[in-house]
This record gives sequence, structure tokens and C-alpha cells, in this order.
Amino acid sequence: MGRVISFEDHALANLRARVAAAEEANQDLIAFARGHSGAVHSIHEAVLAAVEAEGFDHLIHIVTQEWPQILGLDSVAVALFAGETGMRADASGLQFVDPRVIQKSIAQFDGVVLRGVERGHPLFGPACDLIRAEALVRLESAPPLPSGLLALGQREVQGFETRHGSELLVFLGRVLTRCMGRWLIPGG
Repeated sequence: MGRVISFEDHALANLRARVAAAEEANQDLIAFARGHSGAVHSIHEAVLAAVEAEGFDHLIHIVTQEWPQILGLDSVAVALFAGETGMRADASGLQFVDPRVIQKSIAQFDGVVLRGVERGHPLFGPACDLIRAEALVRLESAPPLPSGLLALGQREVQGFETRHGSELLVFLGRVLTRCMGRWLIPGG
């Protein structure tokens, strides 16, 4: 006579493991959605601040002084070049730089680069030693407007969700270039 094998204990353990995995995935999805929603809100706040700039100098002040707090970052720098002139600005002020440094930096990528680093991009200036995660956003404009780089950095190592984060940062960069055009071209 044959023996009856009970699969109930095994099936129940398997079901419990699958429910636990589904619950963990659900919690991860909720955490991502909350984080993404917060990121969208922060980007919108940064855009509104930029749109309210009263001139180019004020726009650079907003980007380098106010955006770090709005976006929850430790450092924001912007580097621009037009023709033979290059400049970078961050919380410590404005400095002229060789435009080839900026051109070389943006030639290495299209759109946005999100990455963890041992040391931030040199265009962060004095803050570069503290940066452990950075987003580099390419700023592209047609001459005579400047092109360049928006550098966003933080001290904490960060895991990135590249697709959604990149889309938001491309949007932020495009708004910044349009705001610059508004103040750099008479009647722009």
C-alpha cells in the first residue's frame, strides 16, 4: 500500500514566503513613490524660484544659494562658457575659468549623469572634496547664449533611480537655460 504525502506544510511555507516578498516589494514601491513625489515637489519649487529671478545675477544667486536648501543638497554649482569666456559660480562666489574645462566636462555625456563619487567634480570648487554623490546636468543653448553644466552634489552616498531622476533634472536644466536666455538676450 502506498503512503500519502502531505504537501500542506510545504505549500503553506511557500505561500507565507511569497506574501512576505510581496509585502516587501509593496513597501519599496510606496517608499519610491513618496520619494519621487518629494523630488517632483522640490524641482517645482526650484523652478518657481528661478522664474521669479529679477535678473541674471539674481538667477545665479537663486541657483547657488537657494536651490541647495530647496532641493535638499549640500552644493549646487553652475559653470558656463560662451566663446572664449568661462565662469563658474557656487556658494563661495563667481570665478572665471578656462572654457575648455567646461567644454571637456560636458563632452563626456548627454543630458544627465547621476553617480556616486569619491570626490566631486572640480567645478564644485571648494566643496568638491565633500561631495560623495553628484548629478551633472548638461546646459545647452544656441550661441550667443552660454552652454555649460549644472552640478548638484551631496555629502551622503546615494543610490540613484536614473530614469525618473534624470527626466526631472533634464527639465530643471532646460528651465535654467531658458531663464538665462530671458536675462542675457535683450527682449528675450
